[in-house]
Amino acid sequence: MAQGARQSRQEELRALLELEPFWTDEDLSSRFGVSVQTIRLDRLAQGIPELRERLRAVAAKVYGGVRTLAEEEVIGDIVDLELGRRGISVWRPEAEHAFARSSIVRGHHIFGQANSLAIAIVDAEEALTARATIRFIRPVSAGVTLVARASIRGERHGYIRVEVTTRVAGTDDVFAGEFLILRAGFSANTAGTEVPE
Repeated sequence: MAQGARQSRQEELRALLELEPFWTDEDLSSRFGVSVQTIRLDRLAQGIPELRERLRAVAAKVYGGVRTLAEEEVIGDIVDLELGRRGISVWRPEAEHAFARSSIVRGHHIFGQANSLAIAIVDAEEALTARATIRFIRPVSAGVTLVARASIRGERHGYIRVEVTTRVAGTDDVFAGEFLILRAGFSANTAGTEVPE
């Protein structure tokens, strides 16, 4: 391969990972039409660490802002967080999270990632899920990277409405949910007898 084509691919790779750092080497291999080994060599030439190291570095910086959950209670790595507004979580389910016969990730794990992110972005010492309306859009296989994005859509009587969408990195949505999170200090007695619509 000509040096110019390699350099062009490496520059495009760097730009892509700056915009969307959650791509795996396998995803990048398919995107660029080269082998996984070539992608690894391109990353090394550009000084770009592997996915787990990229996530670990970002999550270590971001996690300190979470007030509602301990780090081990969050499913996935929170890689972007603006308390009281929005957040992004990245998680790679393994075979242990999937059904043995089909390798399809069990829904409660996907829900868990979304739910823990919804709670984590709330700017409170304590919060819990009062209600969730969820939709699984399509099955997910073990080994893919799931990117969940959450944003707060409003608050009423201590209940915070959080929307979460999860997608396989670089592809389509696989899960959508709306969570009502109850902020600590509110209860059915102080917030009213019914969960707001």
